[in-house]
Amino acid sequence: MYKGIYIALSGAVLKQLQMEGISDNLANANTTGFKKDSLSFRDYLINPPVNTLEQEERDMSTLSSQQTDFSQGSVFKTSNPMDLSIEGQGFIALEGNRYTRRGDLKRSNDGFLTSFNGIRILGNNGPIKLPVGPLRIDSNGGVYVNDEKVDTIKLLDLSSQNGLTRMGSGIFYSKAAVVKSDATVKQGYLEGSNVDVVKEMVSMIDSMREYETFQKAIQTFDEAAGKVTNDMAKI
Repeated sequence: MYKGIYIALSGAVLKQLQMEGISDNLANANTTGFKKDSLSFRDYLINPPVNTLEQEERDMSTLSSQQTDFSQGSVFKTSNPMDLSIEGQGFIALEGNRYTRRGDLKRSNDGFLTSFNGIRILGNNGPIKLPVGPLRIDSNGGVYVNDEKVDTIKLLDLSSQNGLTRMGSGIFYSKAAVVKSDATVKQGYLEGSNVDVVKEMVSMIDSMREYETFQKAIQTFDEAAGKVTNDMAKI
């Protein structure tokens, strides 16, 4: 009976993790450039110790992997010259081996082009510094101020997106090899989240039902164990 409790408990713990992941996806459904995460699980067997009478193997569950879906989100128009959307596979290169698809850019107090949270954006010549004047960015990432080219935003594609570590707020970190991306950009547009709210809600409901099933199984095993203990005490 206790074996059954452990098995059901391992399933309940994983369903709780899954619900937390879905909740994070839903909370960021309206976050610019957000990429949703998904969890996968696997079963494994625990062999009984050789010095016990228990002969059955125990089938448990564990987290197999957490994967980020890098598919493109919907693009919407803002008409803000500091906003960019990326069309195709690729990332904007930032200082410190960091990358993002979040294109709501800023001009820092010292004149550098930065991500929304102040990380400098890299061009072919290093961090891009903007002179004072109207900004124009062409489809290849060329940055122009007063119609004079300043630099070109580095658009890079990682050879293995599995090497990306999420740092939060649409920023990723990686030391993996990078190549030049064939992606293009659109000024005055932003890429939204790739979270499908309806699908995530359905997944949440399914996970909650499965979690409740594991809870009931744990309760049933616990009540059965208690009954056996009480009955044994009467003998």
